[in-house]
Amino acid sequence: QVQVVESGGGLVQPGGSLRLSCAASGFTVDYLATGWFRQAPGKEREGILCISSDGTTFYGDSVKGRFTASRDNAKNTVYLQMTNLKPEDTAVYYCSALRRAVFRYWGQGTQVTVSS
Repeated sequence: QVQVVESGGGLVQPGGSLRLSCAASGFTVDYLATGWFRQAPGKEREGILCISSDGTTFYGDSVKGRFTASRDNAKNTVYLQMTNLKPEDTAVYYCSALRRAVFRYWGQGTQVTVSS
């Protein structure tokens, strides 16, 4: 069974940093691509970026230069390093595994709150 579990969210002040983790099971992160998404209160889920099985990352314009994806194959975990966080980054953050061009496997999400 393919599963992903997000962790690492929390409360951070504007300008701060957080690193989110997405622990994978049922697949290896060097085999399936993984995407990061977020959903802010009252808004639809937004795609942030995707890291391919070979480690190539594709970023959305809204986070380019602030968010970075990385991967630890030994831990079978992908990460979302977020810097210079802004209040508008407040959302529940999700990761999802891509299979046959569709994000089929979703985690429970982790809350990120950016506030003074």
